[in-house]
Amino acid sequence: MAATQVIRSEWTKIRSVASTVWTLSLAMVVTIALGMLISALSRSEFDRMDARDRAGFDPTFISFAGMSLGQLAMIVFGVLVVSNEYSTGMIRTSLAAVPRRGTFLFSKIAVATGLALAVGMVTSFAAFFLGQAMLGEHSASLGDTGVLRAVIGGGLYMTLIAVFSMGVATMLRSPMLSLGILMPFFFLISTVLGNVDATEKVGRFLPDQAGSRIMQVVPPVDDDVPYGPWGGLGIMALWVLAALAGGYVLLRKRDAQ
Repeated sequence: MAATQVIRSEWTKIRSVASTVWTLSLAMVVTIALGMLISALSRSEFDRMDARDRAGFDPTFISFAGMSLGQLAMIVFGVLVVSNEYSTGMIRTSLAAVPRRGTFLFSKIAVATGLALAVGMVTSFAAFFLGQAMLGEHSASLGDTGVLRAVIGGGLYMTLIAVFSMGVATMLRSPMLSLGILMPFFFLISTVLGNVDATEKVGRFLPDQAGSRIMQVVPPVDDDVPYGPWGGLGIMALWVLAALAGGYVLLRKRDAQ
């Protein structure tokens, strides 16, 4: 089967599964709504902030406060895109129709990545504009230094979260096992490592902590992170490439099941 036919087939699979469509919709709604809420609360609290908090006040990053929950939905999307075929047994049919496993996997990843990128960019720009509207006189402009980079970076961050999850799901095959590892990894292990003095420097190099730097315009006070916004996104991209490489190697070695 030609690559274009495989891509068309993968697009049909993804858009015909209601759970993936609803998951992407949830990622958008949650990210935007929570960002607006936190932005409105930050506006009301601004006058009571001390000098240190005002020095580190980042209106752009505040509008992305909902990203923590939005990435949860992107993780689920990434896992479902890959593992649905394993849980239903359709993987045997798919690999029989497309025996070249590299073509099969990367066609699926390409289609899902394109969809995640489109949703991520729309979500990021909407979260920024609506969040800044909530901040009122404390808002930032898209033309301010570093702001456009941060907004575009927000869409890239959501996309990379989804693709990383696809790679992990390809390795593990089971949706429950994949989610059982990814959820604690992002929402427990990363948080603990990043907030404990002894492990803080290790936590900085985890994909979510490194990647989220791209959304920051105003560096935190006393910031000593050894990389910048693009460096952080680069670290996240390396994690994604490692996950995809692991998934590809295991897909080639294992029987379809």
